[in-house]
Amino acid sequence: MKFFLDSAKLDEIDLAHGTFGIDGVTTNPRHVQNSGKPFKVVLRDISAWLAERKLSGWAQFPVSVEINPHLSTAADMVREGKVFAAMNPCFVIKVPCTEAGLAASRLLERDGIRTNVTLVFSASQALPPAKNGALFVSPFIGWKEESGEDTAQFLSDVVTMYRNYGFRTQIIVAAVRNGKQIVEAARLGADIVTAGLAVYQAAFEHPFTRKGLAIFQDAWDKTAPE
Repeated sequence: MKFFLDSAKLDEIDLAHGTFGIDGVTTNPRHVQNSGKPFKVVLRDISAWLAERKLSGWAQFPVSVEINPHLSTAADMVREGKVFAAMNPCFVIKVPCTEAGLAASRLLERDGIRTNVTLVFSASQALPPAKNGALFVSPFIGWKEESGEDTAQFLSDVVTMYRNYGFRTQIIVAAVRNGKQIVEAARLGADIVTAGLAVYQAAFEHPFTRKGLAIFQDAWDKTAPE
């Protein structure tokens, strides 16, 4: 399984890459807003960071960049997607799972621009992106769980459908809120999880690790060096 960081903050991306070995980044308008920087400044900063680390393409380190969510026609989505894709070869264009978004994904993929179809909330929604050859599909689980829905069955259905037909679209489990959801996504066979830095930090921390470290430190201190 791959780990993507769900963020647009450069310091978080750098920390997660150096610590957890993240394999990519997903952004959205909310993350960009939280960065406190203008949209294109964020994209230029990420591009500079990618260049510094010699990460040179979406196959090596994909960064999902979401188009203007107000766009409602496939033509407009394609036009803006091409502008963003031209900024860096790592950029993957994020489009919504709507009729216009699916059409835009199909057209962009045809032109060699990779896409991530996002805001997927049902197994039936996950089928068209795969049939159209999208690089990624992003089923959201956090919001569904908050409303009391069974996300395990949802993810299982998507994974099973993709395996049944040999779809090459990679499944990014999105809106991940905790370590349990990360483990569940891995258990069910999803390709990728994307989560915020705080989620990864909490998921990879355990009080027994701290307890064991304290015991070993005490033993170390009480043992003669020679």
